[in-house]
Amino acid sequence: MRADRRRLVKAGFLALSLGASHMVRGATMMAVRIWPAADYSRVTLESDKPLQTRQTFIASPPRLAVDIEGMELNPALRELVGKVQASDPNIAGIRVGQFSPNVVRLVIDLKRPIAPQVFTLSPVASYAHRLVLDLYPAQAADPLEQLIQERTHATASGATASGAAANSAPTTPAPSTLDPLGDLIAKQGQKLPVPSTRKQDFEPPPTASMDRPDHPPRPATPTDRLIVVAIDPGHGGEDPGAIGPGGTREKDVVLKIATLLRDRINAASVGGNPMRAYLTRDADFFVPLHVRVQKARRVQADLFVSIHADAFFTPQASGASVFALSQGAASSSAARWMAQQENKADLIGGLNLGAQDAQVQRALLDMSTTAQIKDSLQLGHSLLREIGGVGRLHKPRVEQAGFAVLKAPDIPSVLVETAFISNPEEEEKLRSESYQQKLTDALMRGILQYFSRNPPLARNRSV
Repeated sequence: MRADRRRLVKAGFLALSLGASHMVRGATMMAVRIWPAADYSRVTLESDKPLQTRQTFIASPPRLAVDIEGMELNPALRELVGKVQASDPNIAGIRVGQFSPNVVRLVIDLKRPIAPQVFTLSPVASYAHRLVLDLYPAQAADPLEQLIQERTHATASGATASGAAANSAPTTPAPSTLDPLGDLIAKQGQKLPVPSTRKQDFEPPPTASMDRPDHPPRPATPTDRLIVVAIDPGHGGEDPGAIGPGGTREKDVVLKIATLLRDRINAASVGGNPMRAYLTRDADFFVPLHVRVQKARRVQADLFVSIHADAFFTPQASGASVFALSQGAASSSAARWMAQQENKADLIGGLNLGAQDAQVQRALLDMSTTAQIKDSLQLGHSLLREIGGVGRLHKPRVEQAGFAVLKAPDIPSVLVETAFISNPEEEEKLRSESYQQKLTDALMRGILQYFSRNPPLARNRSV
């Protein structure tokens, strides 16, 4: 009898032990993702529980080793090896294995020196716990220098092609005939006086709405500068943005429209002076809101146009909208709601708060000026008139709200909601190449109309 009782007690202890071990099991890897880009490559590990990690960076050859504690190798982790693209500018390859019974080791072989950032994100939206590895190049490229090199190379290539077509010996054109950028580069290091008045240097497009007597054109005077338009495709990477009923993702649609607009701008000029578009993202990767503003300021952009495709609770909402910044209250409850939704992008995309000084971020996004908002409203009116010619408008006026991405203090900035992707009919239009082309043309006309009334200041854009 006593022996039977002893066996029962042992069996009970064994059952409790097995139950406890089940309760304290390690995290399970649910999904792995890689987002390659020239700016940086991101590796995301999504699990059902927070991950405990130790990481070591080895400089030569460059590689990052990450030990994940309380983890067993599973199919999701093994998939990471095959997700590396040959075109990834930062990651050469990934190795993963069971380093010890309770530790998985992840080794990322790198193509160049990297300044890695490793951080965790709590569950948000459709995501569970995330471990994020952001692999930034140790030497970041200068975006303004890249713009100048791209434009100079394109112009030189065009001149070479023309010479070959004429069957004549190639010659080196003088800087003043090659491109205004050549003069700017030649003047590098010289401090030129910056005029304090705007200068018009091209004829406005033939649009009746531009001939209003209350807004006459300014007198035309020449400039010698590169005109830069920053185009900001919303969302990207971990943040898909709104998703239509047919599965269309906002981040994909707006990147396509932004790319089309970039091509239009790069082929245009203002009074002989070249225009150049700068994309805050040119691929599927996440860019924090304040970084989008910083990028536009680094290239000394003359305009900032953020492109989105909004969603609402019901599929009935329709029409395009244009927003400018508001220093005070939003112009409507809908505008306030829209700003709140767009400002959540950092939470979903995954911002490493520890990598940036919060006070610096707040200061950057609080330097908006009355003059900037006034110019932004003028840009918004020009765009809204043209967009209304190719599709329905949600509101007949430019709305205002506290969009974080519009807070560059010295750049006229607007946010264009191209349509409601939550509306099945408008989702289909957004996927249509024909509508994308029409919308892009409308945006281009609006930009040119704005410059006809507000020519950019002449200033030296040296590298």
